[in-house]
Amino acid sequence: MSSYQIPSPSPSLEELARRQQNVITASQLRARGVPTRTVSEQCRRGGPWQRLLPKVYLLQGGEPTPEQRMWAALLYAAQDGRQEGRREGAVITGAAALALYGFASAPRLPAVTGVEVLVPRQRRLKDAGEVRIRRTERELEARSVHGLACAPVARAVADTLREWTDSAAFDTGEVHPAQLRAVLRESVAPGENACTTRDLLAELAEAGLLTEPRVRAAVDELLAAGRESALERLNELVDEWLLPVPLAGPELRMKGGTFVAVPDLYWPGAAVAVEVDSELRCVSEGEAAWVRGGQHRMEYLGVRVVYVSADRLEAEPDAVGGELREAFLAGGEDVVELLTA
Repeated sequence: MSSYQIPSPSPSLEELARRQQNVITASQLRARGVPTRTVSEQCRRGGPWQRLLPKVYLLQGGEPTPEQRMWAALLYAAQDGRQEGRREGAVITGAAALALYGFASAPRLPAVTGVEVLVPRQRRLKDAGEVRIRRTERELEARSVHGLACAPVARAVADTLREWTDSAAFDTGEVHPAQLRAVLRESVAPGENACTTRDLLAELAEAGLLTEPRVRAAVDELLAAGRESALERLNELVDEWLLPVPLAGPELRMKGGTFVAVPDLYWPGAAVAVEVDSELRCVSEGEAAWVRGGQHRMEYLGVRVVYVSADRLEAEPDAVGGELREAFLAGGEDVVELLTA
């Protein structure tokens, strides 16, 4: 039996202003009994209020703070003047979102001159002031950052990079390739506001950025560094679990010389191979198909292949070590003799 819950009252104007750092929409004011005429009077030159964006007001004088600018952008994109309390989907993305997340490699909030806001494609909304509307056909995801709805880190990074490429910021020198690499590294570095490499690559691919030479070079560097770190940790696990030292990156061929694969690690005597983040190793589908082909050939020829993700290696090293030992003891099955080089 469900209990009846008394609907909570809407917050007062003072409480709402406190929550939204003094930024209020026309519909919020109207719902709290503030006539349109009063709003106009308060916003006259020298008045105590000011209009920041269409139907968005700041209930104080002076320059708005960076946070108030973010609130104004979000409320402008999310407001629905027809019904109080109803909001359309909208999230801050791009460089503004990275600034809110506290990225050290991105411009700080006061330096962010434009605010990108992501909305559903069907919304009828125009750019206004420093607010740039970006539309998407995908369902919006939001993360609360200082009370503001922001796109997840991977999406915010992709939109930042697209913003930089669209504005030719790399060509003009406004953004240096080193900053691009730093943003990518920071986005996947361990921490509260990090994303997985898999999510980052998916967003970059969705945005069509992996064909942009500078972005592609930075992504390749990121993946190489991540794999190197994972392989170092994997070798430490091998030592901790008292396993023999495996071959690193050997080229496997059949007796007749037919190429098979190049696994990350390989124990010839046990016919056991280890592949680390193999699905993230390659950016292009052609490279990925080449890697998958090698894995399928190893398995077909009886090699036991252990697939390890860097994320799991970081989160569950003991479990991964146990799986490596179990695989080594079990060995391959009906293995075709392979040569290593």
